[in-house]
Amino acid sequence: MTHSSTVETTAPSSQRTVLRDLVASYSRAASPRTITIVGNAPMAPDAARAAVVDGSDLVVRATSFALDRPGDRPTLGSRCDVVVLHRGVIPSPFTFAGYRRRMYLVVEPGRLHWEPEAIPHWWPRDLGFVPVPNYEFTVPLLDLLGLDREEAVWSTTGTLAAFVFTELFPDATVRLTGTSIVDDPDQTIFQHAWGDPVRVTAEHRLHAESALLRQWDAQGRIRLLS
Repeated sequence: MTHSSTVETTAPSSQRTVLRDLVASYSRAASPRTITIVGNAPMAPDAARAAVVDGSDLVVRATSFALDRPGDRPTLGSRCDVVVLHRGVIPSPFTFAGYRRRMYLVVEPGRLHWEPEAIPHWWPRDLGFVPVPNYEFTVPLLDLLGLDREEAVWSTTGTLAAFVFTELFPDATVRLTGTSIVDDPDQTIFQHAWGDPVRVTAEHRLHAESALLRQWDAQGRIRLLS
């Protein structure tokens, strides 16, 4: 589905073209028509949802994600083709399992301000990654959110992933599930499908993200999947 966008559109940059082609190489289809981005919020079992996730051409997971394991009631789905994470992630048992079969995208909004370029000690030695270009994606998303580029604020990883994949594949159906900020932008604690709850950190503006995700859903840019 072609989406409308309030971002000024120009010819694709070489960075964007390379990133799109790399991501597409991990898809079941040469050019993915269906993409599902799964966030980290806990969800009730739902076999239909899990089937939609696992039936997608491309399945994207974020940071400390969880997967359905054999014997679990179908809830989150069991596939993962692309992982979107940041350098400060607390890895779950699933984050790097089978990493040779996945693509890893590292988002670096903090590099616009103070974050150092350092690989965590727990990063697999033979695993490369592809950084998400800040000036291609992070900065335009800040503008869409109405946030100050000079202030150390940025979106959650899930919202940035939704922006990246709808920009790379504007004709695909992009679903977003497992995100709690749409319905609860007042939360101060993120509950996770795996691991302990974590505090919402100071750089996030959840109300702005919630409003933007709802707008994208209404416009058809994404489909919010409960």
